[in-house]
Amino acid sequence: MRFLKNFLLWLVGILLLLVMLLYVFNVDYLLKAVRTIYLNGHKTAFLEDYKHFDNRTIGKGVAQPWAIAEDYNSVQPTQALLDMHKKIGSVAFLVIKNDSIWNESYYEDYDKDSKSNSFSMAKSMVSASLGRAILEGKIKSLDQKVSDFFPEFNDQYSKNLTVGDLSSMSSGLNWDESYYSPFSITTRAYFDEDLKGVILGLKGISEPGKKYKYLSGDTQLLGMCIEKATGKSLAEYVSEKFWKPMGAENEALWQTDKENGIVKAYCCVASNARDFARFGKLYKQCGNWNNQTLLDSTFVSKSIQPRFADSPQYGYGWWLSDYKNKHIFYMRGHLGQYVIVIPEDDLIIVRLGHQNDKLKNGDSHSVDFYTYIDETYKMLEKRT
Repeated sequence: MRFLKNFLLWLVGILLLLVMLLYVFNVDYLLKAVRTIYLNGHKTAFLEDYKHFDNRTIGKGVAQPWAIAEDYNSVQPTQALLDMHKKIGSVAFLVIKNDSIWNESYYEDYDKDSKSNSFSMAKSMVSASLGRAILEGKIKSLDQKVSDFFPEFNDQYSKNLTVGDLSSMSSGLNWDESYYSPFSITTRAYFDEDLKGVILGLKGISEPGKKYKYLSGDTQLLGMCIEKATGKSLAEYVSEKFWKPMGAENEALWQTDKENGIVKAYCCVASNARDFARFGKLYKQCGNWNNQTLLDSTFVSKSIQPRFADSPQYGYGWWLSDYKNKHIFYMRGHLGQYVIVIPEDDLIIVRLGHQNDKLKNGDSHSVDFYTYIDETYKMLEKRT
């Protein structure tokens, strides 16, 4: 009995020492990581982790439900598509053809109203917010300096940094895009309760606007610039300028660093396949929604073209592909969240799920991305 008591005292002492060391070395955010991720049985952020964080609400207005095609769900998913869903844990798959829902499948306990984490699909939403702020004159142009909003960015390189550089992932900032290292700045940004302080501590290490390098910190800083320019929280701005005008059927949630804090602009909008798809439709329609201009068509066109010739996979907040010799642009998030838009065929494909498949050698797009497109076209060929 005495041995057990001494062991428990020893164990408590070790745990207290570990906690103290976390604070001493300024990595106490790891306590939140353990509580929200690891103690829930995960090794990285997961689809329903928004339930374990504070959130701001993206309010809805008058709903505009999607039209339902006459032959809705008349064609069954191909075996290859079903195999992929099973292999990597899809929870939602949606095909919108000619602005009508043509095929729709949900798995596990998910349905059309279930919320799940967008992860980096939110970056496309933030870029859209930049376009709207420019349209309204709140931000001068893609060339406006970040230092106009945050004078902290005045070192040798970042003094030339623009909001367009942030949107196109060419900031030259010292950000480490590592999702699985507990000590990376990406992990700190996800769990730290002073996200603004984390971002304002970034420094320029190369000339901005010269080369693409995917950095989530770019979008976070961009979101902070938009909030400064508009005087509104990003969640409120997206609600007012997009979510309500586009008739989202459900309110959404946007994770924050703490209660009433700033949103994690680079990720983490909790919504559903049908409402995420609205941003695909908006860009497919060149910024127009029900004869209302939500975005300037020139901005949309620029966004879905590569900024850099040697990085054809990315524009301004959107991923790009020329697969099947078609112009394809899409929203993409961690673990394989997609809103894929193929304008020439008036087609939108949405997939949400627990993980994505591997990247092809030297390819910027993962195997499942191609599978969703290939199998959707095979299904469409079976339409009567």
